[in-house]
Amino acid sequence: MVMKPVFTYLLLLVSIITNGHTIKVTPKDSVSKDSLMSYSKSYLGTNYCYGSCVPKQGFDCSGFVYHVFNHFNVKVPRSSIDYINYGKTIHPDSFKIGDVIVFTGTNAKNRRPGHVGIITSNASEGLQFIHSSSNKKHSGIKLSSYKDSPYYEKRFLKIVRVAKVY
Repeated sequence: MVMKPVFTYLLLLVSIITNGHTIKVTPKDSVSKDSLMSYSKSYLGTNYCYGSCVPKQGFDCSGFVYHVFNHFNVKVPRSSIDYINYGKTIHPDSFKIGDVIVFTGTNAKNRRPGHVGIITSNASEGLQFIHSSSNKKHSGIKLSSYKDSPYYEKRFLKIVRVAKVY
């Protein structure tokens, strides 16, 4: 059979090219949770800056989420409003590290997306997320706990999965 020698030749060629090293191939739109959390948390304390996704200027909420996922070549919307129809909606009891939590803007009565963050915990640990807050007292990149703030509970819209986080 001709296929066996061709396969053997290709296997030998790959082994020579890689010098015998294993090449790790990750699927598109995937990122390790350790890398994602380490990179996002490296920005803790960075200033809030409306309309920005540039670290030296600071970030708005969607600019921060965009910057973090873009670092790992995962495409996400630049604006929080675009999360209305983006990603796979996840049941609030089934979230994972790396999912995006979507809230209304500061006016909870307007039920359109206006704020986003990246979830930093698994469902068994209670919902925590990292985000860029415009809060006048504590603005910038910070960690927040969902259950500790009725403000976020009123504004919650949904959780979406935008990448395979392993």
